Amino acid sequence: MKRSLRLLILGPVTAVVALAGLLVAPAEAAKRPFCNQPWGSRAKQLGAFDPSQAQLRDVRSAPGPCYDRLVFELDGPVTSYVVQYVGQVTADGSGAPVPLRGGAFLSVSFGGRTYNDSGRSVYAPRSPSEVVDVRGYQSFRQVALAGSFESLTSFGVGVRATLPFRVLALPGPGTHNRIVLDVSHRWI
Repeated sequence: MKRSLRLLILGPVTAVVALAGLLVAPAEAAKRPFCNQPWGSRAKQLGAFDPSQAQLRDVRSAPGPCYDRLVFELDGPVTSYVVQYVGQVTADGSGAPVPLRGGAFLSVSFGGRTYNDSGRSVYAPRSPSEVVDVRGYQSFRQVALAGSFESLTSFGVGVRATLPFRVLALPGPGTHNRIVLDVSHRWI
């Protein structure tokens, strides 16, 4: 009789606890990021190379919960870009190797320049081999300026491994435009 009474009491209590767990689980799941990016690792390209008169104004980066982001801000339109994994990033004009840390290397080239019509620099990082500080990022290992030659600017991005990525051309802020590179932390 005692055993039956215990089952009678514990049965509904167990059901309530299980239901409470179901109600809490979706709320906890909603706090976690959705990192299911089906981007792939093949080359991404916009247009044929167009010697743009747009000038590079800023390069910035940010780590995220699912991917690391690199932003190139231009003061004019985004006319073309090519982003692809390569065995070695080379400097624009000279073809010299650009040393990078990481297990894989992304070459980022776009129509735009780091100088004005007078040839004066409008974008000059303190250290061309360390354009932005990516210490502690999950995917990025290094970002280096590979050069700006004949209105084409290139960067090398050292990545932890060959990982999926996407490239976006976005308007703003203001009259500026951006090329955004997101590199996933992992394959899905």
